[in-house]
Amino acid sequence: MSLSAPVPVRHYLQFTDLTADEYTHLFARATEIKRKFKAYEKYRPLVDRTLAMIFEKASTRTRVSFEAGMYQLGGSVVHLTTGDSQLGRSEPIEDSARVISRMTDLVMIRTYGQDKIVRFASHSRVPVINGLTNEFHPCQILADIFTYIERRDSIQGKTVAWVGDGNNMANTWLQAAELLGFTVHLSTPSGYEVDQAVAGLRSADSYKIFKDPEDACRGADLVTTDVWTSMGYEAENEARKKAFADWCVDEAMMQVAKPDALFMHCLPAHRGEEVSAEVIDGPQSVVWDEAENRMHVQKALMEFLLLGRVEA
Repeated sequence: MSLSAPVPVRHYLQFTDLTADEYTHLFARATEIKRKFKAYEKYRPLVDRTLAMIFEKASTRTRVSFEAGMYQLGGSVVHLTTGDSQLGRSEPIEDSARVISRMTDLVMIRTYGQDKIVRFASHSRVPVINGLTNEFHPCQILADIFTYIERRDSIQGKTVAWVGDGNNMANTWLQAAELLGFTVHLSTPSGYEVDQAVAGLRSADSYKIFKDPEDACRGADLVTTDVWTSMGYEAENEARKKAFADWCVDEAMMQVAKPDALFMHCLPAHRGEEVSAEVIDGPQSVVWDEAENRMHVQKALMEFLLLGRVEA
């Protein structure tokens, strides 16, 4: 294994923080790292490195995937919850960043507003990874695209149907489409559209908007969705159930997609709401591979941020 020259500190706060070429490298590394994992081959390039995980939003998959992944790479983990950290409450975010980044090698934050993670990163001496914010979820889309490549090869030129809320997942899919050369068919209920200014899109060439979710799924290579009520919006739950009633991905929607179309969901899922049981538990669903792949792509990401391009 040979390493390139050390790289400056870089953060992964949204999907656009890496280039298309760097994503090609990450997907190749994730493939190799996953192969080693499945073959029980030890691969520990991050021995003596420490990952700090800060959770202001609770998580199952984010915690397990980052923690297990870091241990598998030979590193160690410090886990901080809301009570331990309270970003910006017990002390300024900037001060927390200065302290934590002197004691660890890498920081993953799962929080509410994107502004918090941006402020933390601007005062951190080590790379910061967005584990989820209200605005973006880049690690999940990283896993989703890797899963598509694993099952169907390149996503370039393909069509992804997004059915549901114009949330952090939708924002990140739109960023990915613009960067990697595919198209998103976007269908959201009225009042829950994507804010194009938040997504930071340069043009409208990589997506199309559909009022009817079934029309959005027509001819799609991948159909994907998320819960109707994301964490932090629980007070809107009943109103959202009414507004989103026609945005349940069901067998009829999958039938108008391409015959070999895949279904994805970032989980947790509510069967009978945003997706029917027949779809998420059906033959086109790859949600379990998708969930596992969070760990493998995040290992590739942590390797890249700490070691640069690794050629094995």
